[in-house]
Amino acid sequence: MGAGTGSGRGQLFLRSLLFLLLAGPPARGQLRYAVPEELEHGAFVANLGEDLGLDVSTLSARRFRIVSRAGARQHLEVNLENGILFVNERIDREEVCEAGGTCLLHLQLLVESPLELYRVEVEVLDINDHAPTFPWQEYVLEVAESAVLGARFPLESAQDPDVGTNSVHTYRLSPNGFFSLEVQTRSDASKFAELVLERALDREQQRVHRVLLTALDGGVPERSGTAHILVTVLDANDNVPAFDQPSYGVSLPEDAPAGTLVIQLNATDLDEGPNGEIEYSFSGHAPPRVRELFHVEPRSGQVLLKGRLDYERASLHELYVQAKDRGPSAVAVHCRVLVHLLDVNDNAPEVTLTSVSTPVLEDAPPGTVIAVISVLDRDSGDNGRVSCEVSPNVPFELRSSFRNYYTLVTTQALDREVVPEYNVSITARDMGSPALLTRSTLTIPVSDVNDNAPRFLQPSYSVYVMENNAPGASICSVSALDPDCQQNAYLSYSIADGHIHGMPVGTYVSINSDSGHMYALRSLDYEQIRSFQIQVQAQDAGFPPLSANVTVHIFVLDQNDNAPVIVSPMPRNGSVATELVPRSARPGYLVGTVSAVDADAGLNSRLSYQLLQATDFTLFSVAPDTGELRTLRSFLEQDASRQQLVVQVRDGGQPALSATMSLLLSVVETMPQTLSDFSEFSLPPEVSSSSPLTLYLLVSLGSISFTFLLAILILTAIRCRGERRSRQGDSCSPPRCHCCPGSRPSSDGLKTSNLTAQPPAGTTAATCLDVPAGGPPGYCYKVCLGPESAQSDFMFLKPCSPPRNNEKDPGKRSRPDQHLQVSKEAKQPNTDWLPPGTQRPALKRY
Repeated sequence: MGAGTGSGRGQLFLRSLLFLLLAGPPARGQLRYAVPEELEHGAFVANLGEDLGLDVSTLSARRFRIVSRAGARQHLEVNLENGILFVNERIDREEVCEAGGTCLLHLQLLVESPLELYRVEVEVLDINDHAPTFPWQEYVLEVAESAVLGARFPLESAQDPDVGTNSVHTYRLSPNGFFSLEVQTRSDASKFAELVLERALDREQQRVHRVLLTALDGGVPERSGTAHILVTVLDANDNVPAFDQPSYGVSLPEDAPAGTLVIQLNATDLDEGPNGEIEYSFSGHAPPRVRELFHVEPRSGQVLLKGRLDYERASLHELYVQAKDRGPSAVAVHCRVLVHLLDVNDNAPEVTLTSVSTPVLEDAPPGTVIAVISVLDRDSGDNGRVSCEVSPNVPFELRSSFRNYYTLVTTQALDREVVPEYNVSITARDMGSPALLTRSTLTIPVSDVNDNAPRFLQPSYSVYVMENNAPGASICSVSALDPDCQQNAYLSYSIADGHIHGMPVGTYVSINSDSGHMYALRSLDYEQIRSFQIQVQAQDAGFPPLSANVTVHIFVLDQNDNAPVIVSPMPRNGSVATELVPRSARPGYLVGTVSAVDADAGLNSRLSYQLLQATDFTLFSVAPDTGELRTLRSFLEQDASRQQLVVQVRDGGQPALSATMSLLLSVVETMPQTLSDFSEFSLPPEVSSSSPLTLYLLVSLGSISFTFLLAILILTAIRCRGERRSRQGDSCSPPRCHCCPGSRPSSDGLKTSNLTAQPPAGTTAATCLDVPAGGPPGYCYKVCLGPESAQSDFMFLKPCSPPRNNEKDPGKRSRPDQHLQVSKEAKQPNTDWLPPGTQRPALKRY
């Protein structure tokens, strides 16, 4: 029998293979194959790669696989190298499909990049691997001797787990002289045998008859099972029980509890006594599953529910119940009870995430597939119809691809900076009453894309730095934010290229690329640079990188680091400044004005004047705001003719800085016609010595002065000689010439001054300045400068006459716009707190 079984399997496999070849190419996305059961591991089933039109070389990279529920046995598997579907483990059709009929394995095939889903059905073909078996190897059949000819006696049926032609096909009875065998077919096409009495029995002749009953299936090779039937001839009990009807039908909900009455059977027997007492029981060929679920009360005939029903496992149960009286030679009669189960919505939908592609990029276009979701409800009808939906207010939706299969796709652009992660609730609800639902939450993180440029916390920054700061000191910190994450949010700071006063901006400030702290690289000087601005850039580390700029305004704050500089009066030749005061001066007489400048700004440059030392404090006073030196009273006879004054100029800084000057005042009876020290503006020694231009001017002026002196001597001699001859007009004799008494000829006045003659606006005439020194004794001379040149064009001599009181000749007075200007290269004087032009020192000429 073993050899026959192997040959049968081979023939059945060839028939299955021929069926696949004749079936033609399957439809895309829905394939069906057939495979015999009991094949060994590795047996060929189908070439899925070829049938689905897939590139075999990409199956492994695209994660081609069979998707099954958790805990399910994987009977079939796919070879990713060649795309062949093969048997992974032995398939027992009777184990996989308990119920009869077509046995199908439903496979879901999934391939990614792009995501595709295929459904494959594999029919497990039955092979004749089981022989028919009887519940017992020997049956005892009691037959009354009064049984009439043709009486039928149902026999126990043989059971064969195989289906179709491989199940029980027929029965045979061993040859005998009393009984024959008739094979009957039930409504479900199953076979059962009945023993037919062909010859009257005589218990006195033969009390026992032995026959062999053989059950044969229709498989190739044919299999069989046998049972011995022992027929015992009994005394006459000539009435058998009879059911009300041969077949009963009943409906029962699947959630009926144990102990529920299924049906009340009733059989009658016309006999009396024990021969009329009926006992009920399951017939011998009742399946074990029926005996587990149902119970028959022997005396009452009630069929009760014993186990838990499940419509999804079996919707129909067929019960065979026999009734037999208790008399001798009792004959059992049978009836069939069909129990139809009514489906109850007792199975909630099952949601399975077949494939999930997370995280999802925030710039993923609408329609991007995030996950494949399968929904299953094992109920039937409306109870098994399922609708699936996602939670509202999320940018996702479900699209149905196959029945009970959905794809979760995006509906709009995502923004990780707004919502970094979505918890999508997927609800599957059936159509039963009441409806059952299942919720499954899918967490979808959103992956960042560098789509946000850095943003500074302020539109611009204003920084105030005190001058004379230490190089390397921190001056401020800028900060920017980037809503992106990870490297897309990592910021580095830099300073844009540029120049400040002709110097690269990198020589002034630097910035820490990580923290944004800015540092001054040099000590700043308010008097050189008061403010500047730089551009700071913040750039992220994304690809491509994004950046933002911000303007940083840096204002240098002034410190009181410059002492006042007295510019008038200036001492001659490094000695004390001198001034003449007429003894006839009245109280309030303006002796002169002390002028000073301070390179600082604000209060640091606000100057105040005070008389620090004086020969007689009751004689002179200094205006604290303007620096005007005036007399307090008239001169007395006992007042000294030489008054020594020390004037202090103090700024308004904290701490205050000051400068002092000494002034020697000579009280005279009459005032000579000469320039006072209050009118001379010469460069301070420390400034003039440091300027090359000043040195060149001094050399030039010295040369010009020497030439002037020589020319003056020649012209004086010629003019005096001519005037003696003519004896007219303006004769110049030593007694009448009082130009600069007491002063000796010198060119120092020109050497220490940078004379810049500026004509009045709108005039083109030459400008003439009275120069008190450098000429012959007793004469005054004028240096006339053209409007376009600082060189002297001509000069002439004229006798000087003494002035009257404190007045000057208007024609010889310098104009206000002809003041001497001081050129200071290091720092220009700050004029914020200088007195107005009307209060500045006038150049007095006597």
